[in-house]
Amino acid sequence: MEKCENAVENGLVRRYGGKYASMNLHQDASLEESSQLQRLREGDQQALADLFARERGRLERIVRFRLDPRLFGRVDVDDVLQETYLESLQRLPHYFRDPQVSFFVWLRSMTRQTLIDIHRRHLRAQARDVDREVSVESWRFPLATSASLASFLAADITSPSQAAMRDERAQQLQRALDELDEIDREVLALRHFEDLSNQEVAEALGISQKAASMRYVRALERLKEMMGKDEG
Repeated sequence: MEKCENAVENGLVRRYGGKYASMNLHQDASLEESSQLQRLREGDQQALADLFARERGRLERIVRFRLDPRLFGRVDVDDVLQETYLESLQRLPHYFRDPQVSFFVWLRSMTRQTLIDIHRRHLRAQARDVDREVSVESWRFPLATSASLASFLAADITSPSQAAMRDERAQQLQRALDELDEIDREVLALRHFEDLSNQEVAEALGISQKAASMRYVRALERLKEMMGKDEG
């Protein structure tokens, strides 16, 4: 039991311990981004390419996590990001007119919209096949599901060779995650799978940083509690 709880907690938080090894590195990154954003305001399109390249890893994670399983193998992640980049380039004036969120959170929203458009195009095409039953309009970039979270988390805390254990963990995790509030599940998804900071989670969900932090801690504690009940 204790081993399982530790695995869940470590799997959820291990990425954050060394995220900013020093305040100087964080400050340097902020200064670099400010410089690139200024170049972007002045019409330097290369600055967008630089910013996009810096955040590409996190944007890839978002696409892989949010892409509907029915489109695996049919939709290429690079194509999604290329479409996102071009749409972002077109909509930059709108962002600078009223930048209410950080640039990465805005890029995430552009990725979100691109995914919505891609799902509509591809799933509508499938829906035209009379032998398929495909719900298109129900896919609206939903909050993270317990099944998707459990699958990704179980893969993180077990190795590929432990297939039976991974499936069992996924089932346990899904039952535990089903007990969480939808927003708490989404906070876990944003922090763990999309690799957002607490501030970015707050911006993405339109809540305070304190509320985002409290929800994250509460979700972790509740998840560990429910995993304990499930194993007991």
